[in-house]
Amino acid sequence: MPVITLPDGARLNFPASVTAFDVAKSIGAGLARSALAARIDGRLCDLSSLISQDAHVALITERDPEGLDVMRHSCAHLLAMAVKQLYPAVQVTIGPNVEDGFYYDFAFERPFTPEDLAQIEVCMRELANEDIPLRRIEMPREEAIRLFEELGETYKCEIIRDLPSDAVISLYRQGDFIDLCRGPHVPSTGKIKAFKLMKLAGAYWRGDARNAMLQRVYGTCWPNEKSLNAYLTRLEEAGKRDHRKLGSQLDLFHFDECAPGSIFWHSKGWTVFLQLIAYMRQRQQDAGYEEVNTPDVMDRSLWEISGHWANYRDHMFTTETEDGRVFALKPMNCPGSLSVFAQGIKSYRDLPIRMAEFGKVHRYEPSGSLHGLMRVRHFTQDDAHIFCTSAQMQQECETVVELVLDIYRDFGFDDVAIKLSTRPVNRIGSDEVWDQLENALSSALGNMGIPYVVNPGEGAFYGPKLEFVLRDAIGRDWQCGTLQVDLNLPERFDISYINESGARVRPVMLHRALFGSLERFIGILIEHYAGAFPVWLAPVQVAVLNITDAQSDYAQEVVRTLQKAGSRAITDLRNEKVGYKIREHTLMRIPYLVVVGDREKAEQTVSVRAVNGDDLGSMTLADFSGILQHKPDSAQSQG
Repeated sequence: MPVITLPDGARLNFPASVTAFDVAKSIGAGLARSALAARIDGRLCDLSSLISQDAHVALITERDPEGLDVMRHSCAHLLAMAVKQLYPAVQVTIGPNVEDGFYYDFAFERPFTPEDLAQIEVCMRELANEDIPLRRIEMPREEAIRLFEELGETYKCEIIRDLPSDAVISLYRQGDFIDLCRGPHVPSTGKIKAFKLMKLAGAYWRGDARNAMLQRVYGTCWPNEKSLNAYLTRLEEAGKRDHRKLGSQLDLFHFDECAPGSIFWHSKGWTVFLQLIAYMRQRQQDAGYEEVNTPDVMDRSLWEISGHWANYRDHMFTTETEDGRVFALKPMNCPGSLSVFAQGIKSYRDLPIRMAEFGKVHRYEPSGSLHGLMRVRHFTQDDAHIFCTSAQMQQECETVVELVLDIYRDFGFDDVAIKLSTRPVNRIGSDEVWDQLENALSSALGNMGIPYVVNPGEGAFYGPKLEFVLRDAIGRDWQCGTLQVDLNLPERFDISYINESGARVRPVMLHRALFGSLERFIGILIEHYAGAFPVWLAPVQVAVLNITDAQSDYAQEVVRTLQKAGSRAITDLRNEKVGYKIREHTLMRIPYLVVVGDREKAEQTVSVRAVNGDDLGSMTLADFSGILQHKPDSAQSQG
């Protein structure tokens, strides 16, 4: 007689074993219709899962993120079923859900075409309308292999043979189609509401270039047509804001195959980069940080001590010298800061020490994962490491969180979600240490009354972390800043301070980055602002345009005056109509356009127009210079 405990604490008694669907039905017909899956004692399961003993059960619907994931995964199976129905010679491989959708990889003798995708999508809709039940089947390994051999699905056979010996071999059948999958899935194809096939791509089997090239079909799936259309509209807007396109249009940067994954900054892009560093440098100085700089190349032994060599070796650039020493370009800044802390004797009176570094790091990312400014191999972090006592740890965490959120507000990011990533499987340090560190982060957020979600197993190998996720102007989420707490690296590097009793004690080490990667943050800002940076950050703040040659000398005088006041101003003295100049500089997203004609020259004024088309009228140069100097309060000291 199982007792089912619901998320709100309510308890339901059943006389015999029940399925999760039975539980939903006992609560109400509406929930039974909308339920897609269930979480039983913390494990995500099909609604058909049998419950034979007391359990905690949560019913999952399309309103839950997990429900949408299950729907998208099931939509990948719907795609595979449609493809097999239309093209029986195709072999199916894998089809997971991903952010905003799903994909499935197929092996086929010819490339799919856009016309094929349209036909596949029509077939998917027909199969969804048939409301075909999905049924889970478990079978012995050899029986499953024989089944897929008979179906001619060699890739599925390979997957099964590579599974651990104690793995449960589960399959899902929907009509005549059967697929290898651990699940869970929606109860029937009719639960898959709104979807669209998006694009085709190539993908190596198991991500290995030595294996066969497969065809990957991407799709998106949403609870209803309204959500799907909103997503498609968002994608269209995102295309207009693509930082790679705007980076070229606005002359900010470029990439070249001579340095894959590295950025060639042009003058305007580098100006934005330097403005960000100047802004962050001032914020850190005001918050009690001291800035350091450490070498880009360090001996392998340092990375062995830190654990990076064992846990991160495949992502590191290395070289061996003629005397046999192995050096690595640093993928992270932590060991350098630890080395700085280790110099000289530190007292408890010195703590906390907040050590900041704009450190260049190098990480080998696979070629296929490189993406504009968002995923590169060479980038700069606004890194900081805080060394403090155990008693100071929680307060320092709260102070960092306050600083992060305040800085994001200066850039117009008011909607920030926080995720707590806990201990991964591959980690260093004891469970007791991890308990202490995870509690420090959760308690800091609790004290501040800030909600957060938990990402189980997603922490760094040396400590748990907070991840700060920004929502941009068109509703997309970007993971940027991080805060990690760490007792493991201080132990491994044998650093200490002298406490009140004269004993050597390990400090706590906090790892903190707010922009994360400056390059990536600039990419996010370009898309967030659609290239129209706020005045204080814009590479060119004002363009001064003359109407005729008679005002050229005055236009140059205006620019010299603005530049002396610290503004980034240029002239456009070309023999072109002023309307043409205005259109051109508007496309370049310059915040202010100043037009000077005979009247402005005679009155020593300027006529000002904003990039959005607003006419601000005529004003003195001093008044306009004051407008240019307006910045976020915390950025007032920046140029």
